[in-house]
Amino acid sequence: MNELPLRTTVIGSYPFPSWLEFASRHLRRFGPDDVREIQEDAVIAAVHDQVAAGLDVITDGEQTRLDFNLSFYGYLEGIQMESAPPRRWGPPAHDQRGRHAIAGELRAPRGLGVVEEFERLKRLAPPGPALKASVPGPYTLSGRLVPNAQYPDRYAVAEALLPLVRAELEALLRAGCREIAVDEPSMSCYAHREDTTRLVDIFNRLVEPVAGRCRLSTHLCFGNYKGRAVGPRRYAPMFPAFLDLNVDEIHLEMAGREFAEIETIAAIAARKDVAVGIIDVKSYYIESPQEVARRVRLCLEHAPPGRLSFAPDCGLSQTARWAARLKLHNLVEGVRMVRRSLGLQ
Repeated sequence: MNELPLRTTVIGSYPFPSWLEFASRHLRRFGPDDVREIQEDAVIAAVHDQVAAGLDVITDGEQTRLDFNLSFYGYLEGIQMESAPPRRWGPPAHDQRGRHAIAGELRAPRGLGVVEEFERLKRLAPPGPALKASVPGPYTLSGRLVPNAQYPDRYAVAEALLPLVRAELEALLRAGCREIAVDEPSMSCYAHREDTTRLVDIFNRLVEPVAGRCRLSTHLCFGNYKGRAVGPRRYAPMFPAFLDLNVDEIHLEMAGREFAEIETIAAIAARKDVAVGIIDVKSYYIESPQEVARRVRLCLEHAPPGRLSFAPDCGLSQTARWAARLKLHNLVEGVRMVRRSLGLQ
């Protein structure tokens, strides 16, 4: 059960400020000290917006990652980075992201960088909100790596990456992180065609050293690259198998799907906490606090307050910052309206 009923949280990413977008495309014009200052300023901006909205749980907005999971390839040894994707123009889609050849044993001698991100967040965040770190899981990380003779399929690549991600989770715990999101969007995107028990086994072996020692969550995502999904937007193929994921909280996208399959909330809440996405990150319709409150009450028909958290559907990195600010503010205010009506604050 949540210590704070109906708590407000986020998935991980937050839109880059415009100057960070510019800097990330012109890094050669900056020295290493300049880059560190730019990164720190960006995290300060992301933290400010989340704190100003009044969220109970915040992240660093993933401001030092150029992409949710692609940036992690820069920490891996044993891969040969593709210089440019095969399709560079036209409507955005996943084939415009790089796929990288495996050239040797996959290693991460410097870790994956998430501990450094969390240490920065601890230093910059004000007292009050809980701090969450997000880490992509090995199955998702395997998606843009091309199998070879040593790693003949995606599962083999994922198995090679599993101990590298596990080591990062253990290091996060040692750094004092008490809330970790292990996100495997590829698992939820491809659950309709894969062996879900095999996916659950990979996930549970990954988190075994940290499960029960921190608040652990995962986000069941349908994809959000350039605001576009990549899998069939149905939860039915994932369940009941995904109820066995060894986490404290499972996050569902609901707003952008008009709350289809809302009964899934009840199935999850019978065994663990459920964070419900009640803000659509793929739409520029700004949900009012009153609309948010209506959606919270709808969720309360399926789960008790102590089992529920509320968040945007997905990370906000693909949403313009002006809209992200408004959506987070109204998310918090709408949830507070319901808390007040229930005597919870």
